[in-house]
Amino acid sequence: MEVLEASGSGSTAALLDRARGALLGLAVGDALGAPAENLRPSEIRRRWGRIEGFVSDDPAGTDDTEYAIFSGLLLARHGSALTVAHVESAWHEWIADLDEGPFRGAGFSERGTLENLRRGLAAPISAQHRHAWSDGLAMRAAPFGVFAAGRPSEAARLVAVDGSVSHDGEGIYGGRAVAAGVAAAMGGAGPAGVIGAALSVVPMDSWTARSMRRAVVAAGRTYPDALSMERAVRSAVVIGGYPWTDLAPEAVGLAFGAFAAARGDFRTSVLTAVNMGRDADTTAAVAGALAGSVSGWAAIPEEWASAIGPVRGSCLPSMRGYHVLDIAELLTPDDGDDPA
Repeated sequence: MEVLEASGSGSTAALLDRARGALLGLAVGDALGAPAENLRPSEIRRRWGRIEGFVSDDPAGTDDTEYAIFSGLLLARHGSALTVAHVESAWHEWIADLDEGPFRGAGFSERGTLENLRRGLAAPISAQHRHAWSDGLAMRAAPFGVFAAGRPSEAARLVAVDGSVSHDGEGIYGGRAVAAGVAAAMGGAGPAGVIGAALSVVPMDSWTARSMRRAVVAAGRTYPDALSMERAVRSAVVIGGYPWTDLAPEAVGLAFGAFAAARGDFRTSVLTAVNMGRDADTTAAVAGALAGSVSGWAAIPEEWASAIGPVRGSCLPSMRGYHVLDIAELLTPDDGDDPA
């Protein structure tokens, strides 16, 4: 598989198109997957049949979109000079030291991090909680790939800096895989190159790498219908009976499996992730970011794209009013700018 690692990645217009595709794709996947979060496929089918679009009259993103905006703003402020101290300071400035939204900082890994920071613990000790393996870094990793377009290793390095405050081990690996995959796509790689780049930045013997390989292999087989394919990909990755759905190796594996099965097609990538259930908002957000960065934002159906507005700050009040497209522009260099 091709691993793209280039300093130049095409025209500014092409980069901006892919950046918009990546981050709007993330937000669309998040909003589509949110109603199916923590559900089994059978429960999804009983409620809605096969999900083919928004099942709510008022679709909205979750912590996935709001934390991606948070990381994007942080990256726009510091660029490649980003340090752990910068990240820790931003967590205090924009989250820990402010009044909380109704979802209280959102997922388990974020809650554990906020509790540790408020107790006065610093990174990497702030990431020593029971959910350091979660997909909370993977869900906010796409902006690093947008920023480091065509440079998967740099995207993986930067997202690991961000994640050191909140995650460890497999949680970091999941973020690295997503950031590198998006970076490769931003540089013009197709689905095979995206998957190769993602696998190149995580240890071969890690749970994350094994889950990704199993999902991609399962996705590449021939099936009589979409349901059979989804069952096979899910069975290749999910630990039956395990209650937590926010495992980074699982969520990232399912997202890459959906992306591989769809051969990078945006609609199919996202809907495959949604209909597999589990942590569906995150798996669909990651699949959407990957597919959107490959094909650009024109690949996102208009009825989905137009439903995405500025975030509401339900998880992070400080992010209220920002739109993912604003972040895409912040992270894309103007002609003549140095991307680093």
